[in-house]
Amino acid sequence: MSSSTPINRRSLFRLGAGVGLGLAAAPLLVACGDGGTTAKAEAKSASLLPNSAVRNIGLKPDLQGTTTGVPQGFFSYPAKPLRATKGTPLKGAEPISATMETFSPPPPARGKNAAWQQIEKLLGGRVDITAVPADDYGTKFSTMVASDSLPDLFMYPESGGVDNKAAFLQATCADLTPFLAGDKIKDYPNLAAIPKGAWQAAIFGGKLYGLPIARTGTGGAGFYRHDLFAEAGVTDLDQITDLDRFIELCKELTRPKKDQYAIIAGATTMLAMSAGAPGGWRLDAKTGKFTVDLETPEYRQAVETARNLYRAGCYYPGTLQMSGAQKAQYTDMFKNGKGAYVYDGMPTYLAPGVGYIAAMKAIDTTYDPRPFVPFGKDAVTWMDNVALQNTHIKKASGDRVKQILAFADFAASPFGSEEYTLINYGVEGTDFTRDDKGNPALTKQGTQDVTVPWKFAASAVPAIFSADSEQGVRHVHDAFTKMIPMMVPDPTLQYSSPTWDSKGSGSLGTLKGDALKDIIAGRKPMSAYDQLVKDYLAKGGEQARGEFEQAFQKGKK
Repeated sequence: MSSSTPINRRSLFRLGAGVGLGLAAAPLLVACGDGGTTAKAEAKSASLLPNSAVRNIGLKPDLQGTTTGVPQGFFSYPAKPLRATKGTPLKGAEPISATMETFSPPPPARGKNAAWQQIEKLLGGRVDITAVPADDYGTKFSTMVASDSLPDLFMYPESGGVDNKAAFLQATCADLTPFLAGDKIKDYPNLAAIPKGAWQAAIFGGKLYGLPIARTGTGGAGFYRHDLFAEAGVTDLDQITDLDRFIELCKELTRPKKDQYAIIAGATTMLAMSAGAPGGWRLDAKTGKFTVDLETPEYRQAVETARNLYRAGCYYPGTLQMSGAQKAQYTDMFKNGKGAYVYDGMPTYLAPGVGYIAAMKAIDTTYDPRPFVPFGKDAVTWMDNVALQNTHIKKASGDRVKQILAFADFAASPFGSEEYTLINYGVEGTDFTRDDKGNPALTKQGTQDVTVPWKFAASAVPAIFSADSEQGVRHVHDAFTKMIPMMVPDPTLQYSSPTWDSKGSGSLGTLKGDALKDIIAGRKPMSAYDQLVKDYLAKGGEQARGEFEQAFQKGKK
């Protein structure tokens, strides 16, 4: 599960402003289909996309971004945050209801939450947010759909959801095309800063239905203990030349007598990127043939490597079976020094107080966690973090949709703005104070007030920042500088498959994840991999392939 690292940008380094998300190499094609309730395969039309624009509120970064998508870095927080929205956007509006998932404890209610009160003061209206724990959100969403009680604005589940997503959106949600497509988005300048690649994933049935919770293109490849790797003779990840060398290194890093192992939980994603496997699907642009990751020799090699690592005792006992719901448990094990590598999303690295830099420094100052970069001559990075998910607006009148979009534009305010400060740090003097460098430091009250999931209404333009560690900002910036050029386009952003939309992160994802754990742990032989591929294709993968290829051919016409 990847969450967000805020990234600001003054210059055109946006993921999705062009080559950063592979759009230049694979232009969007005209959509086909009649827009009926039956979901159809289609090539997504460029005319549906908002025209992304640079959002500049006057901040100067310490580390420059690039036109290919490397984020800007900031070593300090603005002393006087600037407004990113005008006036009181919700003045005269009826209260807005919103339901979002959260990875934090429940926030204090409005009456005891200074940040919530100040945000509504700036908005000039009331926003009733229901925060649902991430592990329970799928169930909550199903209940809301079944009882016809969806709020004005809601987050679509990261996994699961409804069987026919396009039909659900058409029947239930506001078509945002008339409000946001092309230059129409100029009325919402913070939303306009969301990259094109993220908007692509919000197109269903030839219409724009979602507001992306935008991210940094790639979620990274996890984190490693540089100090432990150095003890084993690896001071630079470039010294890991191939998967076999990584296995050797992991054996050296596995020290059961010290209750310390090379890998916490899993490493298949990182190994697959290092092997050069695709992240989901691979498209042959000449023939239009789609190949799912499981079918590629690179992905199989990654699974075999993971299996060999498990057989060698390199995984911390019991952690391979841990689910995403147990993420806090296994990442805490890494933070407490029980492992040399853990897979997690880049944004968690610099999270105030609880991120890898801050948490591990508090435990032992010799711990040196750094972002991991895929290794080897064939290594790639996946475009797996274009957006966390989409939020959707329930069908309403045009005026009501505009009010909700105004709130979303507020929530998407960029790093360093007054709005962003309230969402992420709260009210100065109550929720945060300034440290000796002028950076915000959350108070006890602040750690509770800022857990309201405002940032899941729509995403802020990301920026790399940490009040805890200038070096940590440099590490993240350096990692992105290496990974962004390695990033391969995700063809599923350009073409839609109803089957993939419904099953890709749902039943097929569960089938794949469970089977791979059995194979890697040795409960099933490696030959079971072939059966997994057959089952995966039979239960939706082959149908999804056909739909993607149909969309490709329609697009060519």
